[in-house]
This record gives sequence, structure tokens and C-alpha cells, in this order.
Amino acid sequence: MAVKIAKVEKRSACFRKGMRNGDCLVAINGNPINDVLDYRFYATDDILKITYRNAKGKEKNRKIRSNGDVDSIGLSFDTYLMDRHHACKNKCIFCFVDQMPKGMRSSLYFKDDDSRLSFLFGNYITLTGLSESEVERIIKMHISPINVSVHTMNPELRVQMMKNPHAGTSLQLLKRFADAGIRLNTQLVLCPWINDGEELSFSLQALADLGEYVQSIAAVPVGLTKHREGLYNLTAYTKETADDVLRRIDAFNNSLMQNGRQRLAFAADEFYLAADRELPDVSYYGDFCQLDNGVGMLTLLQSDFSDLLAQASEVEGEEKVIGLATGVAAYPYICKLARMFMQKFPHVTIRVQKIVNHFFGESVTVAGLITGKDLIDGLRDRISDENCILIPDVMLRSKDDPVFLDDLTVEDISAAVGLEIIPVGCGGADLFDALYSMIGG
Repeated sequence: MAVKIAKVEKRSACFRKGMRNGDCLVAINGNPINDVLDYRFYATDDILKITYRNAKGKEKNRKIRSNGDVDSIGLSFDTYLMDRHHACKNKCIFCFVDQMPKGMRSSLYFKDDDSRLSFLFGNYITLTGLSESEVERIIKMHISPINVSVHTMNPELRVQMMKNPHAGTSLQLLKRFADAGIRLNTQLVLCPWINDGEELSFSLQALADLGEYVQSIAAVPVGLTKHREGLYNLTAYTKETADDVLRRIDAFNNSLMQNGRQRLAFAADEFYLAADRELPDVSYYGDFCQLDNGVGMLTLLQSDFSDLLAQASEVEGEEKVIGLATGVAAYPYICKLARMFMQKFPHVTIRVQKIVNHFFGESVTVAGLITGKDLIDGLRDRISDENCILIPDVMLRSKDDPVFLDDLTVEDISAAVGLEIIPVGCGGADLFDALYSMIGG
């Protein structure tokens, strides 16, 4: 297999050796190149023997010096992966994509299960789509860590939950990777009365038994939208069932720590909110390796914000009114931070607006799933003399493409509500810096 080269940078090492746009990269130092992992793994030697095929189909070999810098040799490709995304082959009973309404952009309906994205961007994979050659490549290249959606360590239950006959046997790959020294971050999407309770306790212990290379386990509650017609009958977590999850995780971690091991399992913040429990402090979460799963996010938000506020110098100036919009889950915590900020800077008024998710349903409370229309509806009749509205940038596709899930833009929202909308990062430092700079700090 060869990979088509989209562009060869002029004056680069590859350009000077005769390579041109449209040529096909075949191998590096005798190793076939199929995608970005092959390319970045084999292109790290100081001297590279590049085999390529030109537009006339003639295969050529060229030696270049890269000094180990793969980006300096001058090649770029049509896609980052240099290949198509690998689609998910499972039909999980809790899949969020299956709960999306019709009529949204096509990319929102794509289910990826790509091991390369796990390594490059931290995506979670199920292992069910890995071929033996891909497994061997991960071990050979020592791609680590890998993020794995486990859900349950019971093979039969995993088949039932993921609707894939290979879901049970693929759990054996966890031991192969751990034995090869591949670090594993794992997640369990928990569904009440299915893979929690005793099944959760079993899964936690089975993962711990794999040894030191399982470095974290995140327990995440199933996300349920109002668009579940014809799907598996699932229920949301109650105060009682959420509390049971937390008690089992606490008991598991306490047992590990009594035997000289580190805390391994962590529950998403949503479980603490559902159970009406206080969030753990910063020391509980270690290096916060499961932040993307919503584990410890609110604790870190408050800690970082509080630390910067305590260090901030006094600022005097004109009275200012700032709006903050957030989801239902984070609302009480953002209100708390706003009160702390206003106490230190009395000339500033911060009004926090709680945006209810009508698009996906009120049970969806995270800010990252708020649509542009719900943001407009939540702001339009509740703002008055604010100078601007800050929103968490997780509501948007990306910083470079500030579009909401319903394809409305930041400019659309600003026009609709008549105020400037300013996206800010989700961390406590991001929020503090945005507020402090707005008052002249």
C-alpha cells in the first residue's frame, strides 16, 4: 500500500530530492507506510531512505537527512491520518450517536473506533475492530497510553451491551497490552441495573488484577436524550443508584490503598451531583488523567480559579456587568465562583445564566451539548445591561470553527441577543483570566 502525497514543500529536503505533489509514499527505511502512525514512527531516524512512486508510476529511492524531525522533511497529506477513519462496528445499547435527532450535519452521526485517534488525540476505543496486525503494530511501536472503552469485564455482558459477538473476546487484548507494558486508561459507561452494582465491583477488580499498566478507570453515567424512540429501555441515575456507584468505587479504592496501591477508579462529577454528595478535593484526583471524561473537572475548576483570585491584585475602575452562560450541571459552581469574584471586586457584577437543554432533553445537563438555539432562548429574555456574555468554548466545534451543534455561529448568537458573545476555555484559569482582563487586571 502507498499513501498519496498532497504537497511537497518547496525547498524542503524531499523537494530537493525530486519528490512532487501527487507522488505516492511507499516506504521509509524499508518499512511500508500505510498511515500516520507508520509515518511518524519510522520517520524519526536521522537518515531516511524514502521509497516513493512518481506520477508515471516509477518507483524511486532517495536518502535524506531529517535529524529526527519528521515535520522538517516537507511532506503533507490530504488527511491527518493519511487514511480514512475507522468506523465503530458495535451497536451499543447506550450509544449517544443513536440518540441524535435527524437533520444535523453528517459528521455528528459518524461513530469512530480508531486506535490511531486514541494515541494521537485521546479518543476511546473498544478494541473490537482491531486486527491482529494492528495489535502487533501497537505492541511493536509501544503506542502508549491507549484509552479503552471497557464498560464491563464480564465477556457475556459486554456482548449483550455492545451487540458485537467479538466484544467479549476482545477483552483479552487488555492483558496482552498490559503484559507488553502498554499503559491503559479505561472507562466504564454505566447503565443502571445492567453493568453497575455487583457487575461494577467485578469489573473494577478485574481491571485492577491486570496490574500496574492499568493506570486509571473512569465511571461515567449513561447519557440519555429525549430522542430514544425504538432504542433499548434505559433509565437515568437517581440519588440512590448514583450513591451506590460512589460507595462501590470508594470501597474498591480503599481496598487497593490498604494493600499499598494507588487510587485507581474515579467517578465522573455527574455521579456526585446526582447523589447530592460533596465533590472530592484536588488531592483525590492525582494527575487528573480522566478530565476529558468529566472526572474532577469541577474540582479543578474551583481550585484553579480560587488560587488565581487569591493572588490577584486589586483593580479599580468603572462598574461593569458581565454575563456568564453555562449548563445546568455546572451552574451552582459557576455561581459560587462569580460570588467570590464580585466579593473581591465589588464594582463588578456577574450574572450567571443557566441554559436548559431543550434540544436533547432536560436530562442532558453538560455545557458541551448546548445548541445555539437553546443558548438564544436561554438568554434573550434574561439579559439587560450586560456588557457581554461569556460562554464555555466546549459549546463549539473548535476554536478555529466556532459553530454550535445546530450549525449556528457565535456571530448568529450575538446578532440574536444583541450582545457580544465571547467563548472562553473551560478551565478555572481560563475563566479567571477572561474576567480579570475585562476589568483591567
